[in-house]
Amino acid sequence: MASVTSATSAGAGARTTAELAGFREVQQLAYACAEAVAAQLRPGITERAAARMQREWLHERGVRDWFHLPFAWFGDRTAFVGFRIPLQFFPTNRRLEPGMAFILDMAPVHNGFTADIGYSGCLGLNPVHDRLLADLEAHRELILREVRERRPLREIYEDVDRLMVRQGYANRHRAYPFGVIAHKVDRVRQRRWSPTLFGFGTQSLRGLASDALHGHREGWSPLWSPYSFSDHPPAPGLWAVEPHLGFRGTGAKFEEILVVTDSKDPQESAFWLDDDLPHVRRWQEEQAA
Repeated sequence: MASVTSATSAGAGARTTAELAGFREVQQLAYACAEAVAAQLRPGITERAAARMQREWLHERGVRDWFHLPFAWFGDRTAFVGFRIPLQFFPTNRRLEPGMAFILDMAPVHNGFTADIGYSGCLGLNPVHDRLLADLEAHRELILREVRERRPLREIYEDVDRLMVRQGYANRHRAYPFGVIAHKVDRVRQRRWSPTLFGFGTQSLRGLASDALHGHREGWSPLWSPYSFSDHPPAPGLWAVEPHLGFRGTGAKFEEILVVTDSKDPQESAFWLDDDLPHVRRWQEEQAA
């Protein structure tokens, strides 16, 4: 686990220990949901059913609000093959087959704290998917290192692109709206129920819009993209980061929270909120083996 106390003395933009623990708790909850649902996936299940399973699992554990509702992508949809419009991201009746890759993506809000996670898996053996997931480790290391160097977000994005090319992969997060690899997350007011608009929680959308307006005035953006509005050093706060690799109709990604502070100490200036996550444990087990 990353130190949730290291940001508390980092100055402006820092989070208290309790706040970071709250974000970590909901991120752990979301990943527990992903692992529980992944364990229940069987041949013939649809993306819509998998998305519903995520919603129901989290609802049973008190989630009533969302940054966005759960997604599920199967097969070549994990690499966003043929995606042209936002509606194509929503779950479909695509059925899972043996050997097929899948991605579960959810962004619950719990006790006022937000998480946005992506979980990649496959139903049975899939060597291409295994290779993609293993090669994502280098992207996690690169992103943290260059954020600590205070490189402009746009430049880090380009370095991620170059690493993907060297690995032989295609950048699939570029297919997301605005081509984002990450976006800021924050606390929202706790409510018993909050409406959604086009799959996104209205409270979180208002918060992101407020950040965009505030950031525009100060020269930064809450969206981490390949465009000029991301040509600035990382702004302090919490960022949901999701490098997404694609290769011949198979995609894989992780998504987790990166904490950025304004500390002068490189180790405290940026760190992953939590290292006790499925993809990190997988890499550690592979190294140990």
